[in-house]
Amino acid sequence: MVVTISPERIELPPGSEATLRYQTWTDYEALIASRRDDAAVKIRFNARTQEIAIMAPMAGHGRRIDILVDLVKALLRHQGRDWDSSHPITLRRFQQAGAEPDACFYIQNWQAVLGKERIDLAQDPPPDLAIEMDLTSLTDLAVYQTLAIPELWIYRQGTLKIYQLTPQGYQDCSISPTFPTVDVKNLLPKYVERAWTAGSSVALREFENYLNDC
Repeated sequence: MVVTISPERIELPPGSEATLRYQTWTDYEALIASRRDDAAVKIRFNARTQEIAIMAPMAGHGRRIDILVDLVKALLRHQGRDWDSSHPITLRRFQQAGAEPDACFYIQNWQAVLGKERIDLAQDPPPDLAIEMDLTSLTDLAVYQTLAIPELWIYRQGTLKIYQLTPQGYQDCSISPTFPTVDVKNLLPKYVERAWTAGSSVALREFENYLNDC
């Protein structure tokens, strides 16, 4: 296994993760710059632990996040709601934390980020919903709490965990604040895994038919 992490280059085999300890915000920004446009490598920073986590997702990671994003968009369309979405995206809170959710949605605040190449959390609102696909590594809830993401989804091994940000931290929820009338916790994993065996278009079409029949 070849692992290269330097200010000039980051190289990790798919499915691997490296943790760098005693790191600073300057170290984090240097690694972000050295990655350039290699979206296959994700980088996370937590100032409290002084750790940088570098992850190289596996192929199954991308396939599952794509269908989950498509399902969310189908649900938003069905409900007649506007949104703006990005994946992947780098979110940073200066000197405190940085993360790259697999996908994020601006729904209530979708107009606030239109036309922006980069999100600056010092002046822009955080995404209303962030989604992580935990196949390679585990999501650090403390980082997302620092970034102040109101709702976080974590998909792992066919299970969707929903977290809502409260003054005490993230609360594990059975109902999504973004979709309170839909049982997304149980419904969406069914179609994500259906896509894995039957194909994304089949699963998405079946989900849309389900919504229309409700």
